[in-house]
Parts: sequence; C-alpha cells; structure tokens
Amino acid sequence: MFEELGLLGNLLILIVALFALNQTSNLTIKHSVKIAGATGLGKATVGFVLVAFSTSLPELFVAIFAIIEPENVGISIGNVLGSNIANIGLVLGIIFVLIAVKYSNNTKFLPAMVKEETRELHFALLVASVIPLGLLYIGSASQLIGISLLLIFSYNIYRISKTRTTIPGPPLEGEKNKLKKYILMAVLGSAGVVASSYFIVETGSYLATSVGVPKVIIGATIVAIGTSLPELVTSIDAIKKGHADLALGNIVGSCFMNITLILGVTLVAAPFSVEIAIFTNLIIFSLVANVFLSYFLSNEKIGWQEGAVLLFIYSMFLLTSINTA
Repeated sequence: MFEELGLLGNLLILIVALFALNQTSNLTIKHSVKIAGATGLGKATVGFVLVAFSTSLPELFVAIFAIIEPENVGISIGNVLGSNIANIGLVLGIIFVLIAVKYSNNTKFLPAMVKEETRELHFALLVASVIPLGLLYIGSASQLIGISLLLIFSYNIYRISKTRTTIPGPPLEGEKNKLKKYILMAVLGSAGVVASSYFIVETGSYLATSVGVPKVIIGATIVAIGTSLPELVTSIDAIKKGHADLALGNIVGSCFMNITLILGVTLVAAPFSVEIAIFTNLIIFSLVANVFLSYFLSNEKIGWQEGAVLLFIYSMFLLTSINTA
C-alpha cells in the first residue's frame, strides 16, 4: 500500500503508528476502568463487552468485505478461527507470563473476580469451542446457522446488560453522569488501536519484504500477529496498570464475539452453504486452546507454566500451517 513512499517513508509511518498505538491503548484502558466504576460492572465484564467488541473491528471489517465480495467468505471464516487461536495461544500466553512476573507472589488473581464474571468467561469459552466443533460435525454452514449465532450473541449481551451484582459499593453519581463520555473515549481509543495496528502491519510487511524476508514468514508472523495486535496491546497495557481481569475479559470476549457476531454476519451474508471441512486444522487447534484455557481458569491459577503451554500450542499451530501451506 505504501510502496511509493520507499523505505524511509514506511519507517517514519511505522514509528508514528507505534507511538499512536501506545497513546490510544492508554486511552482505552483508562476510560474502560472508569466505565467499570461508573456502571457497577466488573472490569472483566467491561473488557468482555466493550473493549472486546472494539478490538474485534479488524475481523468485523473482513466479514463486511465478505458481504461485498462473497468469494471472500472463506477468508473471513479462516480469519475468525485463526484470530481465536492467536488470541488464546499467543496473546494470553504472553499475558499469563506477564501476570506471573508482575504478581510473582500471588498468581491466583481470579478469586478477586466475582462469580458472575468467571461464569461468563467459562460460558464464552464453551460457545467458542462447541460451535466450531458442531459445524465440523455437520459438514457445512448456512444462513440459518448464521442467524442462530447472531441470536446467541444478542441474548448473551442482553443478559450481561441486566447484571449489576458485581463489584462492591455503589457507583459514584458523578461518574455515572460522565458515562457517555467514557464510552465514547474508550471506543475512540480502541478504534485508534485498530487503525495503528493496520499501519504497523502494512509498513512492517513492506520493510520485511524489502530486506528479503520470505512472504511465508511474513504471513505467519507479522500478518498473523497483526490481526490480534489490538487485543495484545490493550491487554499488555491493562496488565501494566494492574487490571489483569480487564485483559482476560478482553481476550475471551473477543473470541466469543468472533464465533457468534462476526461468524454469524459472515454466514448470513453468504449466498451459499460453506464447506467447513477445509477449516479442520483451525477448528482442532481452536478447540485445544479453549480447553486448556478453561482448565486453567477452573484451577484459578495463572503462571508462566500456563503461559508456556498456550504459547507452545500457538507455535505448533504456526508450524502446522506453514507445512500444509
């Protein structure tokens, strides 16, 4: 996209995009925490709904492009499943290691989260695991399945919106009056993260190609990681600021929205049934990653060992994808 700017121009854009990424991520986390305080919802819930939706914009735009050009439906489905593997294997793998470093004397931070939030994370992981496996069993996906996924998404969001028994203490009235501003700023910050990530991937890919890096390596690293860069950056920023629950809610919520909202939109828009068998590798790795994460959450223990397991799963997925390409 930026070939005409040359090496120096792309390098300058990359530097600016990295700076913008840092600033917009800070904006997102700052106002997401304020939303949690103003609404009485837990930070994991805010991450699950608001931040997850905003950082899932790249996948949503891919789905929209699939509506415009139906031949890209397969790309959208592959992107959804691949993004879930990257979110859990890569992003949460890194996040768990960071949590272990930051909370070296207390890796059991999950009990600090309320039961409603923990249940919500388990439900989202169950949905993200069962639906792809069910589609693989059926063998194809149609518009009716797409509508069903959208109904699951709508019902769950409605149910969450009615839940207020989360964090102790009533929300401050003054903060409630600023809620619209906080939501707007958080969404703008997330949009900035997505836009910055796009420029980083584009310029990074160009610079890597210019110095002779093979395209298959670029696809498996810069581009693959780039689709989950918004989740990665916002989650790392949340960990640095002491909001591990917000980071966890962001990642799991993003996976849930990918499988319900974005996959649902893609299937509803597709003028034909989609053969699911070609996504077997993606579905299997997605299921494995979800099962391990659910097990870790059940044990209420997060450390570098758990992070290493998730990173190993993601590395095996990359190796398998490259070998079968």
